[in-house]
Amino acid sequence: MPEGIQPYHFAIAIGVIIMLATSIRILKEYERAVIFRLGRFTSTRGPGLVLMIPFWIERMQRVSLRVIVNDVTPQDVITKDNVSVSVNAVLTFRVTEPDKAVIEVEDFGFAISQIAQTTLRSVLGRAELDDLLSERDKLNQDLEEIIKKQCEPWGVEVQSMEIKHVDLPVEMQRAMAKQAEAERERRAKVVHAEGEFESADVLSNAAEILSRTPTAVQLRFLQALVEVSAEKNSTLIFPIPIDLLTPFLNKETEKEGEKE
Repeated sequence: MPEGIQPYHFAIAIGVIIMLATSIRILKEYERAVIFRLGRFTSTRGPGLVLMIPFWIERMQRVSLRVIVNDVTPQDVITKDNVSVSVNAVLTFRVTEPDKAVIEVEDFGFAISQIAQTTLRSVLGRAELDDLLSERDKLNQDLEEIIKKQCEPWGVEVQSMEIKHVDLPVEMQRAMAKQAEAERERRAKVVHAEGEFESADVLSNAAEILSRTPTAVQLRFLQALVEVSAEKNSTLIFPIPIDLLTPFLNKETEKEGEKE
């Protein structure tokens, strides 16, 4: 021991160091301290400088208030229509009451993860595969409500529980691809049939209008000839039906009769 320093001075210095080490804590803005005095909960303190009764009379446990995003482990689920799929999800939650999160449950993060896995298998097991693929919003809402109800007594707020990925067996993927292809072919045939029906309806109306005036039929025939003759590399030979010339012959006959 250095000269001039008494033994009790050294003991006092050690005591002061221990007192400071056991009585002063600094917490970040997103942290809270759950204080226990001789094993009993007293208060929640923080953030900033936190003073406690030294010599371990008061102890603290840090709790983060930040949002926690937990990737739920993929679960093997058998749907209501007996299809085996692997599903994983994303759970988002945050601690709102640090004292309950410490006192009411041991390791709240692990507990919430286990509840999320169990709920995921339970809810999706009651749904059919088509609902699992097309009604995700409803299933997400059901999952969130169930987990939120169980975690509320722990001072934990569940913000969302969303299905992330559905892994289908290869055989089911092939079957769904064939079904989708057949559905597309069916729609294409329906559209084609509807087009033919509309085209036939329009042609029927056009034929009815043309039939009222023979001259219009002749003009349409001549227009078709003009369109065909636009091709320079083709030679067109067509007979002229006598009926086509009948209106002109009748007019000539009428003119001769008038002259007489």
